[in-house]
This record gives sequence, C-alpha cells and structure tokens, in this order.
Amino acid sequence: MQDGFERGRAGRRRRSRCRGFSLVELLVVTVLVASAAMAAAPVFSEWHARDRVDGAARALLAGLTLARGEAIARGARVVVCAADGAPRCVPSGHACARGALGWSCGWAVVVEPRRNGQALRIHRRLAGVSIATAAARVEFTPPAGQVIGGFRKFEFSVAGRSDDRLRRCVRIAAGGRSRLEAGGCGRRAGA
Repeated sequence: MQDGFERGRAGRRRRSRCRGFSLVELLVVTVLVASAAMAAAPVFSEWHARDRVDGAARALLAGLTLARGEAIARGARVVVCAADGAPRCVPSGHACARGALGWSCGWAVVVEPRRNGQALRIHRRLAGVSIATAAARVEFTPPAGQVIGGFRKFEFSVAGRSDDRLRRCVRIAAGGRSRLEAGGCGRRAGA
C-alpha cells in the first residue's frame, strides 16, 4: 500500500513541475518589461541624437584634415564649402531640401574650385543635425595648409534643441589645424 501511495505522490509532483506560467505571472512580467522600455526610451533617444551630432562633427573634422593635407601634398588651393549633395560650393544661406540652410545641407572638399576643380569628398546632409557658422567656405593654401581668413568655428547641434550636452564645436586655427570640442562654441576654449 505504501508503495502505491509513494508512486502516486511522485507522479503528482512530476505533473506540477511541468505546469508553466500562470496568466497573472505573464501579465506582471509584461508590465515590468513595458515600464522598463518606457523609462529607457528618452535615454536612447538622447544617445541617438548625440551620436548623430558627434558623427557629423567628426566627419567635418576629417574633411578639414583631408583638405589641409591635400593642400600641402598637391601644392594647390583646397576648399571645404557648403554643398547641396553636389561637388560644387553653394552660396552662404543657400536653402536645401527639408528646410536646412548652408552647411546643414552638407559639404564638399574641392581642389582648385575656381578651375572646375576635383571633388575629393562630398558629405551629404545628416537629418536632424544643424550646423551654425559665419564661414561661407574654408580655404587651405599651399605650402603649409594655412587657412585664409584666420580662426573659424562650426557649432553642431540637434535641430530644434538647445541642450549644450548635445552640441559639438569644431575650431580651426589660422595655421589650419582643426580640433573637436564637446559643448557649444560660445564656451570659452579649454573650459
């Protein structure tokens, strides 16, 4: 008798282990996952915006470095200018698609632009990124790759937002060297 009783208890134990989750348990887990996703969404959105701004600033920095190097190597004038997806410079304040202006439309690195120059690099517009500068173009001259017109700066930000944590500044010294800084260009350099 005892033996049959033990087998019945073991069978019930085995069956209860194979159950699964109850509806209440599944609902609690679903609510917790949804709450965590809602709490994390703004953080991911800000991270994505900062990444776009940082990427655009680094792309311009790379273009400026390329232009300076090519001016030295080729012994020719190399220009970095606002461009609307084409290998030619556009005038200051030029409006491109979707309401962007000037450098926010994109830029090009062009060798000897006055002589139907060769485009070395074209960077297309990055959606959601705004670029503010007073420079219509940046010209690098041989033999040392100096910039005509002295110091320049470009401020990158998320279009429509004024958070300084989401800004980047590219500064160009008169000697032609460029550097990238976190924060806006209005800040004191090195602060």
